[in-house]
Amino acid sequence: MKREQLIQQLGKNQTWDIIVIGGGATGLGIALDATLRGFKTLLLEQHDFTKGTSSKSTKLVHGGVRYLAQGDVGLVIEALRERGLMLRNAPHLVKDQTFIIPNYAWWRGPFYTIGLTMYDILAGRLSFGRSYYIGRKKVINRIPTIRQNGLHSGVVYHDGQFDDSRLAVHLVRSIWENGGTAVNYAGAKSLIKENGEITGVLAEDAQSGKEYKLAAKVVVNAAGVFVNDVIKMDNPNAPNLIRPSQGVHIVVDKEFLPGGDALMIPKTDDGRVLFAVPWHNKIVIGTTDTPVNTPTLEPRALADEVDFILRTADRYLEKPVRREDVRSIFAGLRPLAAPRSAGDKKTREISRNHKIIVSDAGLITITGGKWTTYRKMAQDVVDKAAALGKVEKRSCTTENFKIHGWKENVDRSNPRYVYGSDLPELEKLCAERPEWNEPLHPQLPYLKGEVVWAVRNEAAQTVEDVLARRLRAVLLDARAAMEAAPFVADVLAAELQKDDAWKQRQITEFTEQAKGYVLD
Repeated sequence: MKREQLIQQLGKNQTWDIIVIGGGATGLGIALDATLRGFKTLLLEQHDFTKGTSSKSTKLVHGGVRYLAQGDVGLVIEALRERGLMLRNAPHLVKDQTFIIPNYAWWRGPFYTIGLTMYDILAGRLSFGRSYYIGRKKVINRIPTIRQNGLHSGVVYHDGQFDDSRLAVHLVRSIWENGGTAVNYAGAKSLIKENGEITGVLAEDAQSGKEYKLAAKVVVNAAGVFVNDVIKMDNPNAPNLIRPSQGVHIVVDKEFLPGGDALMIPKTDDGRVLFAVPWHNKIVIGTTDTPVNTPTLEPRALADEVDFILRTADRYLEKPVRREDVRSIFAGLRPLAAPRSAGDKKTREISRNHKIIVSDAGLITITGGKWTTYRKMAQDVVDKAAALGKVEKRSCTTENFKIHGWKENVDRSNPRYVYGSDLPELEKLCAERPEWNEPLHPQLPYLKGEVVWAVRNEAAQTVEDVLARRLRAVLLDARAAMEAAPFVADVLAAELQKDDAWKQRQITEFTEQAKGYVLD
């Protein structure tokens, strides 16, 4: 579906059942749930889908081992169940990933084995597999790069791994295919009220500058780290409901963790856990936990955060990760729902449970949560809208809904496995011109034809949309992504009928942004 067709939907004189503000994991989940229930649904995203937090996760679909340690059993049970549903509903994008916890004290082996066995039991029928203890030699055999001095044993456990933005793209296509409307680069400027009740949204197409007055039975604020901005459109004096926390990740080559297992470090200096996870033939290492006062669309890693990750990784790997080994560095903000009584409570201790708040004017706001629980969050929000009498009560169907591209047993040795059942169509497109079957860049696992596909089928509008989210180039190798930008701009200009000045601006803007992903 072309973006022009989507924008045309905004110009029609109609009343939407549900308008969702925010195109991250939560907003997309809500829009899909509402669409599948038969509601006339519109999602507005001010930038691109998953521009913010939802494209910059640790790439895990997990119950949350550390939440179990904190005693938040309810959240863990919910997340483990949702983890199982994500694997079932999107097997082309979610997979079972084995993790190894290395133990450098004898007692930690039985300690973590017992704790993770409880983790497995809580997953019930949707368990990914049982945890088990392994000896020192087996740990070294499976992770040859692990620091061997003082190593006693290891514990193997299972969790999920995925590609966050690719899942989002397939959620968008699922919305479109089922009659919903999800538009990027169309943000909410203000809320429309009548007699103190919210009756719609004033939206603006960022590309044309045109404004649209959109009537709605219910408006949902799912703006992630920007929920406070939308709340203040309703009530300028409303208190802030979230407390953002920044998480940073570095990306290095596979040689630092050459096997198929991920590494989990159960307790860092700041009391968090640190992961090193295989992802698209690279290793993602993170994360940090730094409180942030003002959320931004492009958060930047702080020097202390980078040093912390490098220092922690070096304690567990024989080969130190040097700054020049880092292919990319990215930062994301967690929209944590902080209780008013939190005081100086550290962000790692703030619950990841989601909260739904309804204002006096009827604005429904969702805060907290994480990618793993996006579906349940969406279900709760649409149920809340029905309970308030805003829309009819209808059953949720997302529990067994196969997300666009659904395909079992994908060949993960093929870097284009993320397209799932779309792969034959992509290959057909790439065969149309010889150059489209050529690599986009020697250091990147993409074909030039994938850029064309992103524009024609996935609403990519900018070089950044393509190289950051439709393809994950800037996260895998920021320098290579910058070198690929001119070709991407050429394709976009041709497909979107833009002039040379636009093309040059795109290259310049993306290059400046991508410099923030390079560790000097």
